[in-house]
Amino acid sequence: MRKLAVILALASTALATPALARDKSWYVGVEGGAMIVEDIDYDVNGVNDATSVDHDYGYDVGGVIGYDFGGFRVETETSYRKATVDSISSTVRTPTGLGSATSPAGNYDYAGGSTSALSFMLNGLLDFGADDGIQGFIGGGVGVARVKANYALNQRADFLNDSDTVFAYQGLAGVRAPLTDHVDATLKYRFFNAENVKLVSATNTNFEGRFRSHSILGGLTYNFGSPVEEAAPAPVAPVPAPLPPEPVPAPAPEPVVCSPGPFIVFFEWDKSDITPEAGSILDNAVTQYQSCGNAQVMLAGYTDKSGAASYNVGLSQRRADSVKAYLSSKAIPSGVISTEAFGETRPRVDTADGVREVQNRRVEVTYGPGSGN
Repeated sequence: MRKLAVILALASTALATPALARDKSWYVGVEGGAMIVEDIDYDVNGVNDATSVDHDYGYDVGGVIGYDFGGFRVETETSYRKATVDSISSTVRTPTGLGSATSPAGNYDYAGGSTSALSFMLNGLLDFGADDGIQGFIGGGVGVARVKANYALNQRADFLNDSDTVFAYQGLAGVRAPLTDHVDATLKYRFFNAENVKLVSATNTNFEGRFRSHSILGGLTYNFGSPVEEAAPAPVAPVPAPLPPEPVPAPAPEPVVCSPGPFIVFFEWDKSDITPEAGSILDNAVTQYQSCGNAQVMLAGYTDKSGAASYNVGLSQRRADSVKAYLSSKAIPSGVISTEAFGETRPRVDTADGVREVQNRRVEVTYGPGSGN
């Protein structure tokens, strides 16, 4: 576990920046990183835990092909992991690989060789967290693994050089975050286990054990889907006041008609700030108000349906208050301005619940006789 703690500490610096998630799309990915193998305790010719093999740090690499259903993913995975032998200890005599010769029981600190596992897995992963930020995931997989061992004692010939294909399973956990529109970065922990590995030595000695490893992997994933971007509608121009009639000598010209609006300004998602485009429309509205004397002004705030209904009422009120503050700063008396919050009701574009729609995130400004009542 000391080796695993070192790997986790080194991996804690590899976090990606937040962006958009990739739902409803195929993806492919590659990954690689550091691995430790738990000591392999072999039963030798029926003697339990007779030989133990300790390993140095190893590596783990692989690739995946999967489909993101949105909240849940299914993927196929091929991976290869390998670690070199650090030492071998045995409570029974061990073959040397030189004919029928054997070595006495004991510790062999200068043993050589390696253990590897090539696996083919089917994984299921559950995603959690905000869709527009870093997401966490947990899951697991099942499949088969071909475990290969080649061991030697103190620079002698291999006494064990054999492989076995067995059932394998694994547990997975990590985080992912897109780097671009299509490329995600991942940081993953993998627990891998292959049971009942049966091997035969050079002297027909039976070794039976299990391969178990822990890996910290960094990776890149390419998503084939194209996230839908919200198209910002063109600003709604105010209704211009009609031109006054041509002056005639006798009667006085007709008075300028007050244009009641509506003047519509839009807001970014979950925001109540006045954008430059909205400010331009409100400036036109202030100009039109000069033709309306001391008319009452009505501000109606709205949201789209992407949030909770109770939250959206407050958000629409904040948007109306922002417009009121802007108009008041342009010399329209605050006492003639009334606000009302409608939340996600009365949408301009009818959508399903939870859908972001910029044309519904708005404040409508009207004034003239009867406005504000």
